Amino acid sequence: MFVNTDSKVIWKNGTYEKWEDSSIHILSHTVHYGTGVFEGVRAYNTANGPAIFRLEDHTNRLFDAASKIGVVIPYSKEELNQAQKEIFVKNNLNEGYLRPIVFLGNESLGIRATDLTVNVAIAAWEWPSYMSPESKEAGISIIKSSYEQYSNPLHSGYKIIGTYINSTMALHEAIKAGADEALLMDKNGFISEGSGENIFLIKNNLITTPRTEHCLNGITRQSVIQIAQDFGYEVQEKDLTYEDLVGSDEAFFSGTAVEITPISKIDSNIIGTGSRGEVTAKLQNTYSEIVSGKNDLYKDWLSLVS
Repeated sequence: MFVNTDSKVIWKNGTYEKWEDSSIHILSHTVHYGTGVFEGVRAYNTANGPAIFRLEDHTNRLFDAASKIGVVIPYSKEELNQAQKEIFVKNNLNEGYLRPIVFLGNESLGIRATDLTVNVAIAAWEWPSYMSPESKEAGISIIKSSYEQYSNPLHSGYKIIGTYINSTMALHEAIKAGADEALLMDKNGFISEGSGENIFLIKNNLITTPRTEHCLNGITRQSVIQIAQDFGYEVQEKDLTYEDLVGSDEAFFSGTAVEITPISKIDSNIIGTGSRGEVTAKLQNTYSEIVSGKNDLYKDWLSLVS
């Protein structure tokens, strides 16, 4: 995605540097072995100024992911939360995307990742719709990928840098086939997730979503479940088959980038009416109200930048 870097800065290890000057050493351990973690965070413009959606939850997951691979982040959660707010102000943004990333240094190279510096950086930039605005109503087409989701929950449950090659290959496969996104299955042949999104199915007003043994328990996913339950819908986390998706009344992806985006087609099969369904639209509209600060019921999910 194109980023306008004019006058932008990146926070790195406690100081700010010009966007175009920010770099890491070519022998950084993370470049070679993927030993690092990241988050995808989004901020929206509200009547009270820019607000970051579920900031503390994202930062908590960043620290959890780092702990899973034995990396100790040399900053507190409070310091990184504050840095994410400040980088947004420094870059004069009203809405946009934040990318905190934790990566290891270049003091030595080899599989052994001990005695290496732990570096933290945060970038922020404008983030137009990940999918076209029309997709939010018409829906997107997806294909069943030939790439299987990792069988190790460590890989699928956290945003660990080295594990995303599967997602990249699956998405490239989908694009080459003329689709918008890919659907990955888990090692048991059940639906896992998209290349970077969680998935929900709706049948007779029952909302289902895959269990999280082999997919990311996304923060947007958690939000959707809460919103749906508050509306009185039953939400079940269960093993879902390809046939469940084909036979569903509605289906949608959820995620920081895609927000809530309907799925209208899987391979050659039309989902439901072939466009956004009633339940999806209700959840989508409510989510939009929440992130823009227009729904007081969920105001605690927003952290004002200033």
